[in-house]
Amino acid sequence: MTYSINDTSDYHINGMDTLGWELTVCNALESRNSPLVNILARDATLGIHLYDFLQTRIDPGSVCRVLETGGGYGFVMRDFLVKNPGLQSVMLDISPWLLEQQKKTLSGKNVNFIEKDFFQCDPGFFRGFDMVLLNEVAGDFPAVTGLSSSLLTKDTQDPVINRIRELCLKYDLPVHGQGEFTFNLGAVEAVERLCTAGIKYIYLSEHSCEGSPGGSYSDIVRVSFPGVPEKIQLRGHYEYTLKFSSLKRIAEKLGYSVIRGNYTDIIPLQDSPRIRFILTSNTQNDEHEIIRHFVEDLYKYEYLFMIRD
Repeated sequence: MTYSINDTSDYHINGMDTLGWELTVCNALESRNSPLVNILARDATLGIHLYDFLQTRIDPGSVCRVLETGGGYGFVMRDFLVKNPGLQSVMLDISPWLLEQQKKTLSGKNVNFIEKDFFQCDPGFFRGFDMVLLNEVAGDFPAVTGLSSSLLTKDTQDPVINRIRELCLKYDLPVHGQGEFTFNLGAVEAVERLCTAGIKYIYLSEHSCEGSPGGSYSDIVRVSFPGVPEKIQLRGHYEYTLKFSSLKRIAEKLGYSVIRGNYTDIIPLQDSPRIRFILTSNTQNDEHEIIRHFVEDLYKYEYLFMIRD
């Protein structure tokens, strides 16, 4: 049995020309005319929701320099700077096209832009930041597919297999039993790299293969979690859902306290009979389908907020 590495870097460098086909939670909340506005407990964009959520969990005045990697159109950082214009911000992105969109969104603000692969940055680069944001991006990091327990236990000189074996032993990560599985190597190494750099606050969110309980509609929302990373087919590339329990374990072993949950913690919804009807019905109404898809995404997305002890 052989493995393969899912690497999206070529697409993001050479093929990326829009995010319009990928309706992220961040982009879904941009329009104030969206039907989603009417189901929120508070009408605000993701960046505003996220800033307020994090502010209640950090020491006042402890964040000055913020790095966002893979910042999409720059909407989250725009909102952070609206809430706190004194932040010194850096946008790090592998995509030249997205970096140009970020420059337009953040024009005139105190932001530096770096076109570079996260994994090509010197470890010392990260030590200058108080907070790092990886919002809806770590699923694009390299993932190793076609693995098996037997493959990881064989003697080999293969550097990828040996690296995965080293990480599993070092952080006591689970090695799955029968059948093939995927290992989120890039996400694991990203968490290790940032925690080792000693950054005070690290926020990471992405589609999860595990899920967290909570939220007003956890009893009726139609989502399932297999417990192992799943492939998501996207335009020109594909990514994998993340195993958040492994990322949490790494951060804790490296001296971090970790808050874990799903997006309903960050973006509270109204608790209403109308939303319950929409979630439990099979209506083909376009507005209802948009709402169902969005609420399901709030449960599919997990976050980790890692705080150095």
